[in-house]
Amino acid sequence: MNAVEGKAIPNLKYDAAGLVPVVCQDATSGDILMLGYMNQDALAQTLASGDVWFFSRSRQELWHKGATSGHYLRVVAISSDCDDDALLVKVNPQGPTCHTGERSCFHHVVSG
Repeated sequence: MNAVEGKAIPNLKYDAAGLVPVVCQDATSGDILMLGYMNQDALAQTLASGDVWFFSRSRQELWHKGATSGHYLRVVAISSDCDDDALLVKVNPQGPTCHTGERSCFHHVVSG
């Protein structure tokens, strides 16, 4: 569902803590940038503002991604998976996504 057109995600299933996992993907390159969690308030803020908001599990508060660094994630589209228990948010990143300065939080290569 397009975040601009829809303004709602019907049937979204939150876990027992009231959270849903969110994968952020670069809308241009297709690269996966990060995984975070949203509660209903974070999703509402995301839909209203056009920027990605998360719920910080460690701080137990809403978190506007990029508020400290200036590296916001601008929403292009939001869709839910086949079970309606996870979200994919396609974004235009305004700089590196990871707090380490890396473009993606998935920069540790695991080899077997």
